[in-house]
Amino acid sequence: MRPKCRVWWPNQHSSLDTPQPNTLFGWFLDSSPSSIDIVVAPIALSPDVVSLQSELQGIVHSTNAKMSLRLQEKSTFSLLGYCSVDYSSHRPPNGSKLVDGLARRHDDIYPLNNQDFVGEASGWSCGCEKLDRHLEQCRRLSVRDGKWIQLSYNFHRNGGGDIYWIPKLHHIHWDGQVVQKCDVHVIIYEPPVFGSHHFSSNSWGGSEQLKMHNKRPSWFEELEKKEILPELDTVILAINCAAAAEIVFEKSLAPRSSGRQLPTISMLFSTVCYLIAFLLASVSTLVYLFLQFLHGLLLCSSQTLIHKIVASILEKTWKNIHIHTCQLLYWPVILRGGSCRSQSSVEYAHMAAMRKHSMWSTIVIDGLLGNALGFALLRHSEAVCLFILNFVHDITNNLLRAGCVWLMGVPAGFKLNTELAETLGMISLNAIQIWSTLGFFVGFIFRIYIKMLALSGIMLGLTTSAALVRDTITVATLHVSTLHRWISLLYSLQIQALAALWRLFKGRKWNPLRQRFDSYDYNVEQHVVGSLLFTPLLLLLPTTSVFYIYFTILDTTTSFISILIEVAISVIHATPYTEIFLWAVAPRMFPSGIWFQIISGSKSNMVDSSEVHCSTESCSSFANKQQRDVVWEDREQPALVSILCSNFSDIGKIILPHYKKVFRGVFPVSNASSVHGILTGQRMPSTLQSGLPPTMPWMSISCREYWRLCFNALLSCMTDRDCDG
Repeated sequence: MRPKCRVWWPNQHSSLDTPQPNTLFGWFLDSSPSSIDIVVAPIALSPDVVSLQSELQGIVHSTNAKMSLRLQEKSTFSLLGYCSVDYSSHRPPNGSKLVDGLARRHDDIYPLNNQDFVGEASGWSCGCEKLDRHLEQCRRLSVRDGKWIQLSYNFHRNGGGDIYWIPKLHHIHWDGQVVQKCDVHVIIYEPPVFGSHHFSSNSWGGSEQLKMHNKRPSWFEELEKKEILPELDTVILAINCAAAAEIVFEKSLAPRSSGRQLPTISMLFSTVCYLIAFLLASVSTLVYLFLQFLHGLLLCSSQTLIHKIVASILEKTWKNIHIHTCQLLYWPVILRGGSCRSQSSVEYAHMAAMRKHSMWSTIVIDGLLGNALGFALLRHSEAVCLFILNFVHDITNNLLRAGCVWLMGVPAGFKLNTELAETLGMISLNAIQIWSTLGFFVGFIFRIYIKMLALSGIMLGLTTSAALVRDTITVATLHVSTLHRWISLLYSLQIQALAALWRLFKGRKWNPLRQRFDSYDYNVEQHVVGSLLFTPLLLLLPTTSVFYIYFTILDTTTSFISILIEVAISVIHATPYTEIFLWAVAPRMFPSGIWFQIISGSKSNMVDSSEVHCSTESCSSFANKQQRDVVWEDREQPALVSILCSNFSDIGKIILPHYKKVFRGVFPVSNASSVHGILTGQRMPSTLQSGLPPTMPWMSISCREYWRLCFNALLSCMTDRDCDG
């Protein structure tokens, strides 16, 4: 069986006008004894470069040390081989004018007897090109280790007449053997660039692994017996690290060349960065001092009864305020959260940047919405106060009082017990009157409350204002929830008593030890007492049920409004604004699987220039199948040439994982359990318990240390000095 080789080739090396001999750097990836992946990094190092050639091994070693640890475990960044220029193969077999002209043009530039030929006097007996003395030492070490590839450029003309230079395999030093005949698949890829695109073999947000069953099916064991295909995950990781390897390698070759070109502009830019960092750090320190002062006041009054009452009443508001203050305190820590290791891969750098800027985007969007609400309330505060007071007055008179009076009569034609209906109605009217009187006495501070609500939105965002509104609704409807609790208790006790008496008539009794109903023989006296109790309870049940249903509807309505506000707060916190913006600007930053576009190599143009989509599991198998089906007329050309393409994720796959994380603790309530709870008098939950950002511990450091932390975070972000050296 012929070995298989896939060469992942950067498109910069294929789009050259006149190719030059090039030394190749990258990774050898072995996944089986008969297949190998060679990922070529986009590093253009000509043998004419003599500066720092004696330090090439150290540069390669330092470049590998800055790569991803996961990639280092799989393979080592090294010198792969050499790609020469063989113009003897450029002469057209059929005398095409276009190719004849191309051959004559190259004959003028590079004569056909040039010493760049592979296998001439300038090479070795195996066919390797003889390199510069420093590069030759590296080549001998690579050959001694068992890995070296010798390529040569060959032109390819697409349907539009454009010329692309595709590598042609001459031979491979593979585990001490020289391999010249193998199935080659050249895959051209566009090197990933931070802020532009990268590749991923998995779908976006599909990193969750499936649970394996204990008993494996028969086809699984047969699959294990098949040949192991090269794993794409490591290849994609190496491609995502190729750009970082190029940057590190070029910095090592010319570490100070770029800094000496424009010293005046560089000095001016550094001065501006220092001034901006100084001003922003000073403003942040003033905010830090103000927050520490407020925190000290709260600590002094934390043991008082008033503080405990206010904290229990404004529970959601306190929690959102704590979240926002911690975000304001920890922003320099989060800004410097990206490590140097995350810059080794474009994918890792992309993920780290989104995590770093997610908090900023949430604060900005929340602040903009809060400012819009706050300034609108300040501008129309009188109209808002008048509208809310009239609305509360209408609800109290036309809904609560009128509803209780209606229930004390003949509601919807039902004949109720007059004495019980009047008793329940009078208790409800008295509670409503007491709460209305208390509301009248505190109504004069309602305008102050509206202004506080506006200021909270301006200073702390819309979520804090929404949480304050939610807590206010809970306090304002406390009389409704109290009446609902009291009538629910009465209704529930009545239902339980009727159920127990009904079991008495059926001769059943609850066994608490076995947790079941057992048969039981009751005596005559027990049946008589049960009959005397069952009759009045059953006749009074409609009256209690009518009041229970009425207050259940009112309490459920207020609970539903509170839940909607809570959901809005959680959605504002959880929405990935940074990812949505980046997806709208550059959707290539969110890859979701890969596929190959075949550009040449199929028999009779069977799949020539066709877009062949591959899933994550079938990409490698498809590529190898295409290699087996290819029959070439010219054996000097590569067996298969394709372009690595990427699918892009849609907006739903980006947003849904964040929302699932927020509502992970919310358990859906079935219709049967909801109906059973309402019929038995159980109180429905008034909160959703949705997720909020984690609360961080309070930061307590000196002002000087905090200013230095902010200054260094801003300066490192603007000058990008975290990963230097």
